[in-house]
Amino acid sequence: MSISKHIGYFINQYPAVSHSFIRREILALESLGVRVSRFAIRPGQGELVDIADKAEESVTKFIINTPVKELIVSIGRQLLFNSIRFFNTFIFALKFNAQYEKNLKKALICFFEACVLRDWVNQQGVQHLHVHFGTNSTTIAMFAKQLGGADYSFTVHGPEEFDKPLMIGLNQKIKESRFVMAISSYGSSQLRRWADYADWEKIHIVHCGLDEGFINFLPQPILNEPRFVCVGRLCEQKGQLLLLQAVSRLLAEGISLKLVLVGDGPMREQIEQFIIDHNLSSYVELTGSLSGEGVREQMSMARAFVLPSFAEGLPVVIMEALAMGRPVISTYVAGIPELVKDGINGWLVPAGSVDDLVSAMRKVIQASPKKLTVMGDEGRKRVLKRHSIITEANKLKKLFSASREQE
Repeated sequence: MSISKHIGYFINQYPAVSHSFIRREILALESLGVRVSRFAIRPGQGELVDIADKAEESVTKFIINTPVKELIVSIGRQLLFNSIRFFNTFIFALKFNAQYEKNLKKALICFFEACVLRDWVNQQGVQHLHVHFGTNSTTIAMFAKQLGGADYSFTVHGPEEFDKPLMIGLNQKIKESRFVMAISSYGSSQLRRWADYADWEKIHIVHCGLDEGFINFLPQPILNEPRFVCVGRLCEQKGQLLLLQAVSRLLAEGISLKLVLVGDGPMREQIEQFIIDHNLSSYVELTGSLSGEGVREQMSMARAFVLPSFAEGLPVVIMEALAMGRPVISTYVAGIPELVKDGINGWLVPAGSVDDLVSAMRKVIQASPKKLTVMGDEGRKRVLKRHSIITEANKLKKLFSASREQE
């Protein structure tokens, strides 16, 4: 039975520079005839640089923008006309907080935000709510379901959900959900680790995908210039400081190179200071956040992409680099080895090892453009086979339709 459901998407922050994969997923579902409404707790932090993200912002409802009057009306309506569910959910929220998060203020905020979300979902006729990330947004969706809102599913990305599964009540969220998705086999294994065996059948793998802009992209020739690009939020888990140590070591060996860091984040000031302290200003460029076109331009000029992450799920930016025919240097972390094959389409190094990172970067500099092009071609073939957004969106559509038939 093929049914085009009205799906609601709910995210902590949306749209955001780092959430382009969610936008692609939503647009792909809509291209397949699925009606999608967008909800978020708040807009992404920082200025949006991509036109497509600005378009998404204009059609997204944000809980944080809810007027106090509307919040009071929403709570009052449920007290009057949904009182049993209201009090049962309130007790459920308190028990959930006592067992897991142990932050009463946060639990109460999530409960009241769930009142708003439940109203929006019901008023718009949303039949199923899909959530990205298993943290606050899934807590709110779970409470909204208890209040009489739509069933929910959620996608777990990592590493945050796997860093603190007990604190966020991951097991309970899986139990209450219709189904849950991982973005990699590694992620699927971690969900099985924390879910009850009876809930294993709810776990599915749906990869993040690439749209036609990458699928139809014609890779540019790899040049002799020893230029690397790293794209990612400037934060502890991405390992940019380790990367700067590697650059400093290579320069000390007399090997010249250029590194472009694309992105912004809480560690920007510390990274800038490291660059100054180690006289790297002539060799390292910080671009800040760029549009999708800007990122592609930087990747096209690079000899290889490098991301020495300490913790990950499966970075979409690695998929993008491979789709553009660029070999990747990354780490044996989470789902990365499922995509990057050492010596075939890139190099994998132990996370935290500056020695191995220096060695891999040296190999890139010493390799011929021909060898790097062959590796880039292998990477492109692998990522296009595994990460087509239409293929992955079709998996989602089938899951949404199946959940409808179970109701």
